[in-house]
Amino acid sequence: MSNQIGVVEDDTNIQQIVSAYLKKEGFSVMLLDSAEEAWKLWETQPPDMWILDIMLPGMDGYEFCKKIRNESDVPIIIISAKDEEIDKILGLELGGDDYLTKPFSPRELIARVKRLFKRTHISSEASEQPSNKLKLNNLLIYINERRVFWNGIEQEVTTKEFDLLLLFVENCNHAFSREELLTKVWGDDYFGSDRAVDDLVKRLRKKFNDINIETVWGFGYRLRSDEE
Repeated sequence: MSNQIGVVEDDTNIQQIVSAYLKKEGFSVMLLDSAEEAWKLWETQPPDMWILDIMLPGMDGYEFCKKIRNESDVPIIIISAKDEEIDKILGLELGGDDYLTKPFSPRELIARVKRLFKRTHISSEASEQPSNKLKLNNLLIYINERRVFWNGIEQEVTTKEFDLLLLFVENCNHAFSREELLTKVWGDDYFGSDRAVDDLVKRLRKKFNDINIETVWGFGYRLRSDEE
C-alpha cells in the first residue's frame, strides 16, 4: 500500500503540479483547500505525511501544524511564500520537519518527501525492537520507544526535540558547534539558519526545567553531567 500524503494548499495550480509529481512517484494524494478540511481528514483518515501551506483561508498553516503536533509526530513539510528567517524558524518550532520556500522545484519537494519518509521508516523499525534506555541525572530516555521522562514524569517531545536531546545525552559533556548540530539533527542537506538550533535548545530548556545545557559562547552547546 502506497504512502498517503495530504496536500493542504488553496492554490489550484500548485495543487495539481504537486499532486502530479507525487503520483508519478507512486504516492497516494489527498488535496485539501483549507486547514479545516484537513483537520476533518485527520480525524477520519489521517495521511502518512502533510505538505502544508502557511497562508490559508480561515485557520492558517501554523495553527494547523501546532494542532497536529499536539497529537502526532506525523511528518510535516511546510511550503510557503513567506521566506523571512523568522517565518522558517516559527514553522520548525511549531513542529514542521522541513520548510520549502515558494517558488520551489517539484523535484526538490519529491526528494525531501522521500528523505523524510526514509527517516520515519527507520524510526518506526527501531521502535519495534526491544526497549533500551539511557539515564542522566533526572532524565530517562527510552531510545527505541522514543519516550522521555523528567523527574519520573513522561514529557511530550517533538521529533527534533527528541533527536537533539538523545544526541546530547549520548555525548554528555561534549561541545557541539551549531553547524554540527544542524547536520546531525536536521541532516546535511538542510539549508536553513543555525537559529533553528538556538530555538530548539530554548524549547528543551523550557520543557526540562534546570537541565544543564550550557552555551559555549561563539561556538555552540553541550549538556553537562551534574556528576562532574
